[in-house]
Amino acid sequence: MEKSTMKLSFAEKLGYSLGDTASHFVWDMVGFWLLFFYTDVYGISAAAAGTIMMIARFWDMGIDPVIGIISDRTNTRWGKFRPYILFGAIPYAVLAYLTFTTPNLGETGKIIYAGATYILLMTAYALINLPYSALGAVMSSDTYERAGLNTYRFIAGFVGQFIVTGLALTLANFFGKGDKAQGFQYTVLLFAGLSLVFFFITFKTTKERVHPPKEQSNSLKADFRNLFRNRAWIILAIVGIVSFIMFAMQNAAIAYYFKYYLGKEENVQLFNVIGTVALIVALPLSKPLAKRFGNKNVFIGSSLISGLFFILIYLPGVNNLTTIYIFNIIAKMAYAPAVPLLWTMIADAADYGEWKTGRRSTGLYFSAAVFAQKAGWGVGAAIAGWILSVSNFIPNAVQTNEAITGIKLLVSVIPGILYMSCAVFMIFYNIDSKTTELMKTELEAKRALENND
Repeated sequence: MEKSTMKLSFAEKLGYSLGDTASHFVWDMVGFWLLFFYTDVYGISAAAAGTIMMIARFWDMGIDPVIGIISDRTNTRWGKFRPYILFGAIPYAVLAYLTFTTPNLGETGKIIYAGATYILLMTAYALINLPYSALGAVMSSDTYERAGLNTYRFIAGFVGQFIVTGLALTLANFFGKGDKAQGFQYTVLLFAGLSLVFFFITFKTTKERVHPPKEQSNSLKADFRNLFRNRAWIILAIVGIVSFIMFAMQNAAIAYYFKYYLGKEENVQLFNVIGTVALIVALPLSKPLAKRFGNKNVFIGSSLISGLFFILIYLPGVNNLTTIYIFNIIAKMAYAPAVPLLWTMIADAADYGEWKTGRRSTGLYFSAAVFAQKAGWGVGAAIAGWILSVSNFIPNAVQTNEAITGIKLLVSVIPGILYMSCAVFMIFYNIDSKTTELMKTELEAKRALENND
């Protein structure tokens, strides 16, 4: 039997990572463009759009643990998690296309259609992305191999973000030829087709190696009890909520920031592209920094430095684009190493649960963590819509000083403070480097004994 601590090949890491490129094609179209699409293309009010996004996210949160529980109990010749990638790809692609389709149904009909398609899209996203995330935890039991795998994953994921943030408007203009609705629809059709190809590659190139103990009983009550007694997972869930409120808020507001504050709508793509390049450049530092300082310390440092520079984005004036770009680049580079480490630490928390209790519930750990993160995403997107509404934002009009202030706060001070607060929570994370090494050694020995029985 293949050892779970083996070094993962380049081909397997690359194949796995393409699944996150496919995920980002939809995640970033939703995160960066959907609120803007709803208000400025489809003609839905900011308050209604924000409420739709919050309701959809809470629905999404509700099904996440269900998918995690079911995937943990899935047993096929392809494994527990890979089948969802294979069979979930087509519904995912179709619903992405429908979400960015604009049937003329009247004001109420538009809101209903937008809400229904978005909820279904988030369901399909969860059905494929949760097992995909859990898959990374069972390809290897070595925390540094996981950190390396997650580095590949997020480099590929941010390449997807690079494409979406850098080319979506250009592609929409090209395909639409003056019709923004058609342009967005065809752009998403292209991304959906690429997603299908990438997910199939992920399925074909990956292998599950870490399995639950053979004698583990099918007790849902025990799994949830152990989850909520796992301090490491609880801390990571809180950090996920707070940080994803920040991400959602900032991503949703950046198009408004460039269109209405800076008066340079066309520059938002360049800004996003440069920020994504900064992330990609700094991501490879994650594994060596983790080996040198430990996962926890790197995450704390990342939160503090990145949050500070996000706050500083509030200060430059409308003509000081260079300073805005510099602050954003530094913030993104400081933030980058923490991205793969969060998912590495969730896998470590699953190991910790197995080490302490003798039960492994990888799907539940990841689905519950994603549940928390999506709660943050839903709240953040809703807050963005509500703050725009309270600030008296009016689409496609000259904005008041109050509206401009609201937009500026959404991309700088509020998300910066939130991300810095993650460092405070991480102080209480209780899995250090010595513990991860001890867990790996003892769990590997236990699995070897089971396989020899």
